[in-house]
Amino acid sequence: MSQHVYQSIVIGAEQSGLTASYELKRRGIDHIVLDANSTPGGAWQHRWDSLTMNDVHRVADLPGAPAPGASSTQSNKAIPDYFARYEKEFELPVVRPVKVTSVRNAQENPQLLEVQSENESWLAETVVSASGTWTHPFLPYYPGAEKFKGLQIHAAGYTFADVFKDKKVLVVGGGASAVQLIGEVAHTAREVLWATRSEPSWRKGPVDGLASVTWVESRTTQGLPPSSVVTSTGLTLRPQEEFAKNLGIYERRVSMFEELTEHAAKWADGTVREFDAIIWATGFRYAFDYLAPLKLRSEHGGIALESVKNNVQGATTAVKDARVKFVGYGPSASTVGASKAGRQAAIAVRKFLIENK
Repeated sequence: MSQHVYQSIVIGAEQSGLTASYELKRRGIDHIVLDANSTPGGAWQHRWDSLTMNDVHRVADLPGAPAPGASSTQSNKAIPDYFARYEKEFELPVVRPVKVTSVRNAQENPQLLEVQSENESWLAETVVSASGTWTHPFLPYYPGAEKFKGLQIHAAGYTFADVFKDKKVLVVGGGASAVQLIGEVAHTAREVLWATRSEPSWRKGPVDGLASVTWVESRTTQGLPPSSVVTSTGLTLRPQEEFAKNLGIYERRVSMFEELTEHAAKWADGTVREFDAIIWATGFRYAFDYLAPLKLRSEHGGIALESVKNNVQGATTAVKDARVKFVGYGPSASTVGASKAGRQAAIAVRKFLIENK
């Protein structure tokens, strides 16, 4: 008996993956969604308890169902519940837990894609990559890091501020997560110091969202690493960060250290500062190593996507392989962008299927 061939397989069940599934189903496209998590919620279910719906940036609506608004409810409860209800209401074909290990040309028919996990494989005409970044935290190496005896965590492993009560804490990283975690930890830590590679870019005036996304889209279509939208929009402080601001923590930023010892960090000028804990707010990398067999990366290190006229968040199709679509990558790396890209990916899948009958 021959193996079933899906018209599309979506990898990942967060905002972009669920939107793509909804739009594929609406177009009558035979597909499944493979999710590495054992329960609905994607990365949201792993975020720290103190991050409430009042703290997160507005979560975009999934098609056909309004997202929960601002409240004191934990985001790691509210969003997974929202996703679970959505999957059930629209009967989306989510299969979990499935950790995809590779996507490659099928041996018997190279025109098809074979999606593999550790225990199973599926065949498909197209694949929609919606796996995000949460499972790939970036942790830079500094000499002596393995010797440091204090607490070291990446932002992905942060739980709550009480862990740092009465500790001297070094927060590393120049993005929004560093700013937010400093705002929390400042309430319990004895001392907080902020270290970044370069001068933080603070927001000046209102955000030109279109210009920011257009900049990211331009990089993506050229095959450059997409970078983050906040790089162009700049950082800003919320009311939750006022306490840390009044302590002067954001003004006492220092350059990156060169080395770690058992209890301290050492700078190039000879400065040595002791710390009890380090929070690495150093970002994430896109979690699609499983696509390596298809060799989609450009010589610039990114994956080039085909631009869509008059739709800067519509770039979803890989230039090197039109069978592969990306959502939540580059210009669509936000809940709003992910929802728009999910629809565009479904349109692109349908177009591909028609053209390749």
